[in-house]
Amino acid sequence: MLSTTSMLTDQYELTMVQAAMGSGTAFRRSVFELFPRRLPEGRRYGVVAGTGRALDAIEDFRFDEETIAFLTSKKIINDEVAQWLADYRFRGNVWGYPDGELYFPGSPIMVVEGSFAEAVILETVLLSIFNYDSAVASAASRMTAMAGDRPCIEMGSRRTSEWAAVAAARAAYIAGFASTSNLEAGRTYGVPTAGTAAHSFTLLHDSEEDAFRSQLAALGNDTTLLVDTYNVTEAVKKGVELTNGRLGAVRLDSGDLVTQAIDVRRLLDSLGAVNTRIIVTSDLDEYQIAALRAAPVNGYGVGTSLVTGSGAPTCGFVYKLVSRADSDSSDAPLLPVAKKSANKGSIGGRKSALRRLDDNGIAEAEVIGVGAAPHPDRNDRVLLKHLVRDGEIIGREPLPAARERHQAARAELPSSAFKMSKGYPAIVTVMLDAEGDQTFNPYAPEK
Repeated sequence: MLSTTSMLTDQYELTMVQAAMGSGTAFRRSVFELFPRRLPEGRRYGVVAGTGRALDAIEDFRFDEETIAFLTSKKIINDEVAQWLADYRFRGNVWGYPDGELYFPGSPIMVVEGSFAEAVILETVLLSIFNYDSAVASAASRMTAMAGDRPCIEMGSRRTSEWAAVAAARAAYIAGFASTSNLEAGRTYGVPTAGTAAHSFTLLHDSEEDAFRSQLAALGNDTTLLVDTYNVTEAVKKGVELTNGRLGAVRLDSGDLVTQAIDVRRLLDSLGAVNTRIIVTSDLDEYQIAALRAAPVNGYGVGTSLVTGSGAPTCGFVYKLVSRADSDSSDAPLLPVAKKSANKGSIGGRKSALRRLDDNGIAEAEVIGVGAAPHPDRNDRVLLKHLVRDGEIIGREPLPAARERHQAARAELPSSAFKMSKGYPAIVTVMLDAEGDQTFNPYAPEK
């Protein structure tokens, strides 16, 4: 991967810094927030993924000599900005929703406080990470919810760019996928990896039997044989014969998967291979997984739909300035600022958030305080975690913790959240002013 993340950005961030230095406003204390105005159409909840990757990106956001030479040679920055960038380190504070948490319209997923200059140039890289990773995790969560206790395998690397594939595997694992086919995701993030053989392996050999013998010799009887290259029935019979009924699994990758799964299960049982599992693939999404719940299927392999967000390839997150000081003085008070554009407005002032739960532990609302933190009521959960303190990363955690968090957060949702039909967010967003009174919420869905 890249040794620095500083060029994963848009030019206008550096031109803004240069102009702000010229006007004397670049080093005013500022607060930016990364948030969604809405969920993708018809979705009932979203899943945060990318927080850990964002912390890595902040830590690696540096401008080395080669980078600065490029920027100056293209006249993107002047000498004053070049000198400042040479010593750039983010020295501010960051709060955010941790990996695996759920989000709803208006959720302040990340709050970044520092000088205008040091915070504004993080905009693009943070949005790039959260918009993609959270889109994948949100789709993955819907899939694993429909799969229940049947494992899902991430296998979408060939359907996206090479490094997006690694991020997708990480996001899918957070949202409940059991493993990935992507080896770099295994090496970088510790995601469990899995894989056996494709149709080309069968076609390489003089017969399907030769291919199966070769795979079984290399990987053992517990491997998964791909049985739809020629004739499914004959392939299943041969796989069972070669393993004396101890074949680990068969994979179906085409045709009417429900009907085939029923027929193959009946065949396997008739041959005495009652413990042989059936894995299905072939452009699955959450709707097809739901349709397969009544079929005798033991696991799902998902690719294209997962890494493209299952119809919502981005979350529409934005990164907006919500507060700023009126001078460079360290004790200058923060003033709320807001964008007023039609359909693209924002709410001025620093936000805090909690998940309001009823007496049974079921989520009722996303409560967002503007200018002051809302007071928890009984068993409510505070959502923002301190991730960076004075430039030091303090919020890193192992990936399994994010996975466990997601399972717990999803378990709090009302049952209506898991309908596959289009609908409104599963819980309402409530905005409170600094006095704790309910105030106008521009992110409420129009009903």
